[in-house]
Amino acid sequence: MTRIIMSGCCGHMGRVVTDIVAEQEGMEIVAGFDVYDSKDRPYPVFASPADCDVEADVVIDFSSVKALDGLLAYCVEEQVPAVLCTTGYTQEQLEQITAASEKVAILKSANMSLGINLLQALLKEAAKVLAPAGFDVEIVEKHHNRKLDAPSGTAIALADSINEALDETYTYTYDRSQEKRRREKNEIGISAVRGGTIVGEHEVIFAGLDEVIEFKHTAYSRSIFAKGAVQAAAFLAGKPAGYYGMDDVIQLQ
Repeated sequence: MTRIIMSGCCGHMGRVVTDIVAEQEGMEIVAGFDVYDSKDRPYPVFASPADCDVEADVVIDFSSVKALDGLLAYCVEEQVPAVLCTTGYTQEQLEQITAASEKVAILKSANMSLGINLLQALLKEAAKVLAPAGFDVEIVEKHHNRKLDAPSGTAIALADSINEALDETYTYTYDRSQEKRRREKNEIGISAVRGGTIVGEHEVIFAGLDEVIEFKHTAYSRSIFAKGAVQAAAFLAGKPAGYYGMDDVIQLQ
């Protein structure tokens, strides 16, 4: 039985993860962390990781960047691996996560969707073939009208995957409205759309001479991120200290 602690258990994603784990064999959420107390969770909820006295095999975190210090301290001290699903960390916090991964297993990804992470792997292979053949690369991402950042972290991660495959020789262009010039061959255009209740859509376009190849991922609900986090937790439990990513999870599927 894999025993899970749900950090941010009273938030929307915490509740989704709780429901998904309840349907999984061999997995159980034994406790939760959240500053907002909730009597409807089917497990004890602690306001701080330092207050937790429940043994667990792994933590899934969908909380806040503000909770990182206490969470990492708990995981290192208790030697409990952590799947970090929270986004928006500062550079200093990213360095904290890297330092903690030297003492306990940490898995972090810009997007917990298995589909997005598989797409990143596919894009690396496509870029190696298509870019040298003269194909231009454009990324279009769409999200709901309440999303604050643009472009999305996932769009940047997709661009980074392509750039990595091309030896980091490409630059990113986010806005062409002020530029009166032809696009450069070694650039990746990234465009953002915000409207309605779009959960998330990412399209990568390789445009060549008289042919276009498109890769597209559409998220219809946030549950895909929760499902990916649960699969990541199953993978990470029992792993030695180190910095892991969703690509490690996919390799074992």
